[in-house]
Amino acid sequence: MIKWIKEMIIKYREIISYLIVGGLTTVVSLGVYYACVFTFLNPDDPFQLQVANIISWIAAVTFAYFTNRRFVFESKNENMLKEAAAFFAARIGTLLMDMGIMFLFVTVFGFNDKIMKLVVQVVVTVANYIFSKFLVFNKKEGAEDKKEEQLQEE
Repeated sequence: MIKWIKEMIIKYREIISYLIVGGLTTVVSLGVYYACVFTFLNPDDPFQLQVANIISWIAAVTFAYFTNRRFVFESKNENMLKEAAAFFAARIGTLLMDMGIMFLFVTVFGFNDKIMKLVVQVVVTVANYIFSKFLVFNKKEGAEDKKEEQLQEE
C-alpha cells in the first residue's frame, strides 16, 4: 500500500505540486488584498476596491510564476523575462476568461454568482495549468523522458 501511494505521488507530483502552489497563491492573493483594504485603501470606494484587487492579483501572479517555475514545472529556461511575460499573458487571458464567463452566466443568463464563481475557478485553474504546462514552461522533447527514467531508477 505504501509503495502504491509513493508511486501515485511520483506519478502525479506535478499536479499535486500545482494544487499546493495554487493554494498558497490564493493565500498570497487574499493576504495582499486584506492588507491593502485594512491599511491604506478604502473598499467602500469603487476605484480603491479595484486598486486593491489589482495589487493582490499582481502579487499573486508574481508569486505563482516563481513557485510554478521552481517547484511545479522545474524550469531551467535561462530567458526568465520571456518566460515570465508568457506566464503573465496566459494569466491575463484566464482573467479575461473568468470575467467573460461570469458576465455571460451571471449577468446575461441570471445564474447564481456564488455558484458560478466556484465553477469558473475550476475552469480557470485547469486552463492555467494547461497554459503553464504547454505554453509557458514547456520542456524540450526528451527532458520529460529523462526525468521519468531517473524516477524509475530510484
